Amino acid sequence: MRESLRKKVIEICQKKIAQKGEGVGVSFYAFFANKNDNPELLMEAATWWIKTHELDHFEKALKIISLVRVEE
Repeated sequence: MRESLRKKVIEICQKKIAQKGEGVGVSFYAFFANKNDNPELLMEAATWWIKTHELDHFEKALKIISLVRVEE
């Protein structure tokens, strides 16, 4: 996962946790606008989420942060 996406994932997850608590779930769509303006980046996130880590549609934000940080 490219560094810019990694930073965005962590930032969005931390924001969701601050808003809704540590039990909040996210999907990889949370990291993108409601329009497909960057299909390459969306596919990179989807591949990381679905193929690389075989995650469910919604996962705990804390889990996602942990996975992203391990790969830094």
